[in-house]
Amino acid sequence: LEALDPAKYSLLTANPDKIDFKAVREAVNAIDPASFEAMRATDLVTIRNPYLALGAVVLLVMIIFLIAKMPKKQSDGAFSLKATMGRLLRNKRYYEGVIAQFFYVGVQIMCWTFIIHYAEMELGIDNATAQKYNIVAMVIFLLSRFICTFLLKYVRPGQLLKFLSFGGMALVLGVIFIKGMTGLYCLVGVSACMSLMFPTIYGIALEGIGEDAEFGAAGLIMAILGGSVMPPLQALMIDQPTIAGISGCRFSFILPFICFVVIAIYGHRNRKLAH
Repeated sequence: LEALDPAKYSLLTANPDKIDFKAVREAVNAIDPASFEAMRATDLVTIRNPYLALGAVVLLVMIIFLIAKMPKKQSDGAFSLKATMGRLLRNKRYYEGVIAQFFYVGVQIMCWTFIIHYAEMELGIDNATAQKYNIVAMVIFLLSRFICTFLLKYVRPGQLLKFLSFGGMALVLGVIFIKGMTGLYCLVGVSACMSLMFPTIYGIALEGIGEDAEFGAAGLIMAILGGSVMPPLQALMIDQPTIAGISGCRFSFILPFICFVVIAIYGHRNRKLAH
């Protein structure tokens, strides 16, 4: 050690009894078979117990379903996939609802995912602080759902869906064209407009389709694929320095704007549908 750097290692060579081998000893003990088995047994108990409890709950629920008498579904005949699909595809309100739901899930994931990117890239805000704005957006989403549910008593679902879409479009334009904190506030505020869109589209699309609603609901749930298709497209735009003279990050929100346009059209076409 002295040959390498006498000044740096002189203390160690002069006082070998002061060297702390605790870290080395712990590492060696971890390799010892007996110690390893003891640690594995302890870890097994720690991991096992929660799963045993979960398994017990699942087993209890299964027993309840086996014992309880479930009401029998009344059906006029055997289920026909071809006939059901045919009726649903001829139902304009339904298949347009699936399309609207696809774009809604896309806009929700995009706006929530890229709040942090917007704050960091456009305003230089650190990640931890940017995450707080994301949390605020989700809180606004939750509170606005109660408000919009109350408004449904006085406004038809299609009309409310259209008005919420218009609000979302206006706020997204603010995100694109207004720099600074105002743009970030607009992005956070978009959550208020998205709050009741999913259940509203869901209800409108399934209105009046009878027994086909059970199968039709599956199609609406599958529309959540929009959440996996749209964000990567926006990410490609964000990676560009500028687009049309605007930063790639701000311009990328043209995709949420398009999504709101699609939802607004669906709401407008079903604006006369009663509660």
